[in-house]
Formats: sequence, structure tokens, C-alpha cells
Amino acid sequence: MTEKEYNDCVTEYADGVYRFIVKNLRHEEDAKDVVQTAFEKLWKNRPEIDGLKAKSYLFTIAYHQMIDHIRKQKRVQLKEDFPEQARIQEKQSNPQLRKVLETALARLNETQRALILLKDYEGYSYEEIGRITGLNESQVKVYLHRARIQLKTFLVSLENVL
Repeated sequence: MTEKEYNDCVTEYADGVYRFIVKNLRHEEDAKDVVQTAFEKLWKNRPEIDGLKAKSYLFTIAYHQMIDHIRKQKRVQLKEDFPEQARIQEKQSNPQLRKVLETALARLNETQRALILLKDYEGYSYEEIGRITGLNESQVKVYLHRARIQLKTFLVSLENVL
């Protein structure tokens, strides 16, 4: 990967990677740190990376960085309320609906949440998701199906509709 290809990669994929990570972490500053680290690793390894596979490589790095970050947070067990989240919800047209959806996604484990976001939000194919997460295509389909059932069950329950 050349320097120009790297710069093009930053321009094209920075927003998508950030959206994916912030949706999973639900904290803007942590997401920025994870994305920054992913781009640093991409820069360090750019001589070995094929420019055509940069997007997949970048999302894979970001995904693994995010999982490492989540594991570190679980060990530390810090529970904080972030004021940024309240401001984001205020800007939305229907903050209550958004809150229910975020709650539903939060109930999923990290892998399920990442699969839902990669497939339904970012639009990746099963094969691409498999490369990013390190799962085979069959595992991606099964885990994604189970995650959607879990989401559906939560979202259609009567107490969440009201």
C-alpha cells in the first residue's frame, strides 16, 4: 500500500469505521481512540497490505481493537454515565425509540452486536464479516440469525412497545 492509497483509505473509510465502533462502544472518546489505533496499525503495516484489501484489513484491525477495549473495560468494571449520550439522544427525532433499540443492542454479546452492525448497518457480506471477525461464513450466519431472534424477542415484548 502506498502513502497515497493510505490517505485515500483514511478519506474513504474513517467515517464508516468510526460509526461501527461508536455504535458498539457507545462512547465517542473510546471509539476515537480505537479508530486512531486501527489507523496507526494500518500505517505501520502498509508495506505488507494490498491496497485493494485495505478496507477489510482496517475493519478487522478496528474490530479486534474494539474487542480488546471491551475486555479491558470489563476487567476494570467502570460504570459511568456519559453526558454525550444524552446530547445525542436529544438530537434524534424519536429518542425513546432510539433508547429501546440501543437497549436491545446492549443486551447482545459483543460478537452478536458486531455482527448485527456489520451486516445491517454497514452492509458487509457474510464473507467480509467472516474475514473481519475471524469466523467462518456459516458461523456468521448462525450467530447473526440468533442475534436477530434475540433482538426481535426483546423489541416486540409488550413492555418495550409501551
